[in-house]
Amino acid sequence: MVDSKVETISRLAQWRVENFGSSTYKRSDPFKIGFWNWYLSIEKNRYLYIRLFPEPSRVSKEQPPVARFVLRVTTTGTNRRPYISPIHERLLRTSDDFVWPVDSNFQGRFIIDVEFLDLKIYSLNGGEGNSIWPSDCMMQSLATQSTLRCLSRMLDESIHADVTINAADGTLRSHKAILSASSPVFHSMFLHDLKEKESSTINIEDMSLESCTALLSYLYGTIKQEDFWKHRLTLLGAANKYDIADLTDACEDSLLEDINSGNVLERLQEAWLYQLKRLKKGCLMYLFDFGKIYDVRDEINNFFRQADRELMLEMFQELLTGWKPA
Repeated sequence: MVDSKVETISRLAQWRVENFGSSTYKRSDPFKIGFWNWYLSIEKNRYLYIRLFPEPSRVSKEQPPVARFVLRVTTTGTNRRPYISPIHERLLRTSDDFVWPVDSNFQGRFIIDVEFLDLKIYSLNGGEGNSIWPSDCMMQSLATQSTLRCLSRMLDESIHADVTINAADGTLRSHKAILSASSPVFHSMFLHDLKEKESSTINIEDMSLESCTALLSYLYGTIKQEDFWKHRLTLLGAANKYDIADLTDACEDSLLEDINSGNVLERLQEAWLYQLKRLKKGCLMYLFDFGKIYDVRDEINNFFRQADRELMLEMFQELLTGWKPA
């Protein structure tokens, strides 16, 4: 029936009720907004009751909508007085979840508009629902992905590359602008009349070609997790050498994640060398608070022969702090 059809455009749905003089209940045809099919219904008693609800389906059951919307009822006569609802935000599963009573006795023809301001998929575990429509965060994410694809091509294909990096076992091409924006040390190289500026060449002979590639991939935002984990100790050294603070933090966070008896002494040495307080504290807690010092007794003598004197003093103080006489 034409009287039941709902027209939609974008996030707006409009139902033109042609004749409601003698009726007490009427329901629209289903209309689609977002992932769901919807219904509007009207019921006349003392008030005009308007309901909005999703069509019962697998989608609405497994992914129930949280709708933020406003309703508007307008007569079609010469005196077009609109009745506008407050902005509602509701989890809608059935026709009982929302009803708006309009204190007016509508007769004949009138128009019901529902404008969806937002639609979210309800989180069944109680978390924040996810909007189905683009948001600022979503657009930023899309823009970031596009930028990273461009940067990846710039690095992989040496597009307009203007600097050569000599690693221990090979060469790479890169971009002065990217390096300068990532590191104040690189920025200084190209800003002042140094040999790197004149030759457009940087010698990083303490890093292998593979490790240097991982460093550039990080600076260009395209590094893979497995490459980061494989080269994180070398990347930590590079981060310290070239003053890349966010890379230092990323390496420290990663090295804290998998401390064990086989690497704790090496991690402690790295933490001391690069002044990583959180990593140093984590290693000392692992050794003394958790009693793992006994698991590395075979390695500890060699460690003490090479360790800095102040580090050994700090370890001894940590031992005394946790030691309680029987």
